Amino acid sequence: MIDKEKFERAKEKVIGLQRARNGIGTLKEKTVHAVLKNYYEEDTDKQEIPIDTFVADIYNGRDIIEIQTAQFNRMREKLSSFLPAYEVTIVHPIPRFKYLVWIDKETGEYSPKRKSPITGNPYFIFPELYKIKPYLLHNNLHIKVVMMDMEELRFENKSPKRRRKSAGKYDRLPLEMVEEIAIDQREDYMQFVPYSLGNEFTSNDFAGEAHIHRSLAQVTLNILHYVGTVEKTGKRGNSILYRVKE
Repeated sequence: MIDKEKFERAKEKVIGLQRARNGIGTLKEKTVHAVLKNYYEEDTDKQEIPIDTFVADIYNGRDIIEIQTAQFNRMREKLSSFLPAYEVTIVHPIPRFKYLVWIDKETGEYSPKRKSPITGNPYFIFPELYKIKPYLLHNNLHIKVVMMDMEELRFENKSPKRRRKSAGKYDRLPLEMVEEIAIDQREDYMQFVPYSLGNEFTSNDFAGEAHIHRSLAQVTLNILHYVGTVEKTGKRGNSILYRVKE
C-alpha cells in the first residue's frame, strides 16, 4: 500500500535540496531515483552501502533494494554477487501519465506542460526483465513495479522550421505514486495474464486483451513461458499457441 505522506516527504527532501543547490538535476543522481530511494528508506545511513565490490542503493541490515529506472542489463554482475547471500528487491518506476516540459537552453524559460499521448502500463517492465532473464527464478529476487505520474523536462532545440525538437532529456520529476505491483514468487506472474483470454491464445490475442503492442506481448510471453506461467501447445498458422500452465 502506498504511503502518500511518506512519498511527499521524500519528494520535498530531494527536490527541496536540489532547488537549494540551484536547480533540478544538479545532484549526481536523477530525481525519480533519489525520491524512490528516500521513500523506501528514509534513514540515509542505510543508503549507498558498499557490499562486496558494489554499492547497494539501500541495505537495511537484512535486505537490499535497488532502484533501477532502466538498463537492467547493468545489474547482472550485482545480482550475481548479491543474490546468493541477500534478499534483493528491484524497484522499477514506470510513468503512467507523463507531462512534457521544454526548457529553452538560451533563456532557461520553461514551457507550459503538455500531456504525452503515451500512457504507461506495468507490461513495460518485461523488456527490462528479459535483460536479467537467467535471474528471474532465483528465490531471493523480488521485483516491484511502481506506476507513477511524472513531469519530464527536456531541452528545446529549435529547428529552422520552428518545430520543437528535443535536444535531450534533462530530468524527470515524480508527481504522484499511483500503484505498486509486487512479484515475489513465480505465481505472481499470473497477474499479468488477462482473465479474458481463451483456453489457447496467440501473442496477437494476448496483445489485444492486454491492450499492448504485439512486440511487447511477445516479450511478455517469452518471460511468462520462462517462469512457467504459460506453456506452448502448438501453432495456429504461423503463430505459436499458448495456454496457462496448470
